[in-house]
Amino acid sequence: MSAAATARALAERAMRVADTDPARAEPVAAAAVRAATRQGDPAAAALAERAWGQAHLQTGRMDAAARHLRRSIAHGERAGSGTLAGEARIKLAYALLMRGRTAAALAEIDAAVRQLDGPSAAKALGQRAVILSESGRLDEALAAFAAALPRLRAVGDDLSVARLLANRGNLLAHRHAFDAAVADLQESARLSRALGRDLAVGIVVENLGFVETLRGDVPAALAYLDRAEQAITAHGGHLAVLLQDRCQLLLSAGLAAEAAQVAERAVAAYGRERRELRVPETRLMQAQAAFVAGDRPAAAAHAARAAREFARQGRPEWAAAARLTALRAGAPATAPRVRAVVAALDASSWPAAAVEARLVAARVDRRHARDHLTQAAAAARRRGPATLRARGWFAEALLRLDGADDAGAAAAVRAGLRILDDHAAALGATDLRVHSAAHRRELTELGLRMALRDGRPRRVLEWAERGRASRLEYRSIRPPDDPRLAELLADLRGIVLEEARAAGKARTGRQVALERLIRDHTRQRRGTPGGPPTPPVPPAALAAALGEWALVEYLQLDGALHGLTLVDGRLRLRPLGAAQRVAELAERLPFALRRLTRPGPAAALLLLRQAAARLDEALLAPFPELADRPLVVVPTGVLHGVPWSVLPSRAGRPVTVAPSATLWHATTTRGFATGGVAVAAGPGLPGAHAEAHEVAALHGTRPLVDGAATVAAVLDALASAGLVHLAAHGRLSAEHPLFSDLSLADGPLVVYDLEQLPRVPHTVVLAACESGRSVVSTGDELLGLGAAFIGRGAAQLVASVLPVPDAETAPLMVALHKALAAGTPPAEALAGAQLGLAGADPPALAAAAGFVCLGSGREAPL
Repeated sequence: MSAAATARALAERAMRVADTDPARAEPVAAAAVRAATRQGDPAAAALAERAWGQAHLQTGRMDAAARHLRRSIAHGERAGSGTLAGEARIKLAYALLMRGRTAAALAEIDAAVRQLDGPSAAKALGQRAVILSESGRLDEALAAFAAALPRLRAVGDDLSVARLLANRGNLLAHRHAFDAAVADLQESARLSRALGRDLAVGIVVENLGFVETLRGDVPAALAYLDRAEQAITAHGGHLAVLLQDRCQLLLSAGLAAEAAQVAERAVAAYGRERRELRVPETRLMQAQAAFVAGDRPAAAAHAARAAREFARQGRPEWAAAARLTALRAGAPATAPRVRAVVAALDASSWPAAAVEARLVAARVDRRHARDHLTQAAAAARRRGPATLRARGWFAEALLRLDGADDAGAAAAVRAGLRILDDHAAALGATDLRVHSAAHRRELTELGLRMALRDGRPRRVLEWAERGRASRLEYRSIRPPDDPRLAELLADLRGIVLEEARAAGKARTGRQVALERLIRDHTRQRRGTPGGPPTPPVPPAALAAALGEWALVEYLQLDGALHGLTLVDGRLRLRPLGAAQRVAELAERLPFALRRLTRPGPAAALLLLRQAAARLDEALLAPFPELADRPLVVVPTGVLHGVPWSVLPSRAGRPVTVAPSATLWHATTTRGFATGGVAVAAGPGLPGAHAEAHEVAALHGTRPLVDGAATVAAVLDALASAGLVHLAAHGRLSAEHPLFSDLSLADGPLVVYDLEQLPRVPHTVVLAACESGRSVVSTGDELLGLGAAFIGRGAAQLVASVLPVPDAETAPLMVALHKALAAGTPPAEALAGAQLGLAGADPPALAAAAGFVCLGSGREAPL
């Protein structure tokens, strides 16, 4: 073979490697360029430089790609080959597009179309379709795809067909043509697999995850994205696009904090890869995550910056989407400005954004509000993903309300809630169900606003119940045996123990990665039969179950706090003033109780008494009908963390706390499996060891202590006993509440462990720090250890909402269990034990005060 032929063969080999294994292509392309340069062969050099640029394109190095592709164009023109120059221009146009230079990209692709003919011209037309699609010009892009694909099929260019189908699949997904999108992507995957393009197959799998995200199938989307990540990583691809898709998925599931973290990583990754086109897209996701999390100033700032960047890139539809988010976050709005956003998003054919724009316009452009709402309702109520249909019913409710049809508005709100609750029933993971309640917020708030305006307590109770802790009301069904999850949890315990021995305090990278694996694995689980939550409990049924007990339920709307009481069958509703004022008082109690455990507690004791008296005056004094009755409290927001026993009017009186009145009624009126008593103590707490022996002796049983208190042994006890007492280090993970844990001999027992149990005890006592405190999400949805026990079916739980001093807890626990062993219900037993320690020293008082009774509180455990 001649030297010239060798140079050409090396260049062709570089092209093949760049397409099938881009991570290994650079040295092959470099060798081909050197060979072509030695031979003075500009055609071979053009091909080799294009291969080099293609490898950089595949691995996300846009500047380097553009540099080599420009050299390829120059070599091609030197060789007098319009084909070689035009082929390189196709690639260069894509590199410029990724840099956000849409006008320059279109100029290069138009030049390529002029230089090329036959199959190459068809390929250039296909790339033009991709550029139009990425720019947001979807109608033009669809027409360009329709023109290019038949020509490429006719000449058998399977590689170009596969690429165009992948891009058209994404476009169709944006327009919610999901079946057509999946068909394109599956054909693209089949062609790429046949061509040996494993990286391309991984990217198509990622795109399928994006389709399922928009469709609303979170488990399927997660499964696709996990498969894609493995494939892309294995073949040297970059993960920025996958991070963006994962962020979109997390946002769709209401997981705002996780979405914000992933969006930040995606912005950084795109910046490193110089893919400026994608940076404002991901910044827009940062804005949306901040909006979902309630940080409106941050949302408006991110969205405004994204809008400016989109405008510079010549992407008006994307800029309108960013302005929409800024408007939702409270940016200054005028009717003409909002109408411009609506017009741009209508033209974009992005259904969800167009409907959202109409809802914003109805609020701002009052003159045309009915038109906006009519079009939003008509576009979304009957078709599309669950969240979009629910927004359509929200528009319908506003339309009915504008027409003074309150009954019709309430019916529309209920229709929207049914759609969302049916969707949540398909989710198997607890955190996905809980965070999906974020999509219910505006619907339930509208229902509650109408009820408060109406003023009838019965209606207010109905809508207050519809808006709180709905996800805990799903029937608890044990998930199927999951060996993979058991393996991952065992690995997590091993890492935590290893770090504990090394005196590590922060979570390591290995632990963070393993926790993500566990989250993603469980989130792929499908919901089990059981249906959506039960309707709100009727007041008559609730009154019958209460008997001599009283109920007070707190609710907040538009910054105001309200209270509902039910006593002797009579419902009363009273306003309680600004919610923020009460929240500030509630937050003082934990601070004061923690200070009691330090030297010189007199000032803390005074602060505690003053704050408790003021909170009592704000929360209970307005309801004289509560008097001396035992009390069921249904809190909201920060009130979930109130240690009720410190309020003067509740001293020594039974109080039980429930996530909702409906859940309390269900818990109180259903039967429970019986069983014996189990007691266990975790390591590192000398007081817990002695406490366990003393509590076990009261019930005539032997405790699990020292090395016997393993996770497996404690889980066995929880699955068989009727009453369980656990004394251990406890931790509430605010960031990921399902990793809240109890420390046992062989590592942490986490919420994921509890969810695998076939049943849980009738009554659980947790002598562990903050084990009664939950992370409170939208709609007073709860996540944490205590919420897990209640959600899995425990009748009642005694646990602390505060850190627990080890040695000072034993007197309270012993007094509590003496009463439980005598058949006293937990709420009454806890109140008596706390009253008995009223004169104790400050640390013991602080230890006792933090405990609350959750759930029924009235069921004798023995």
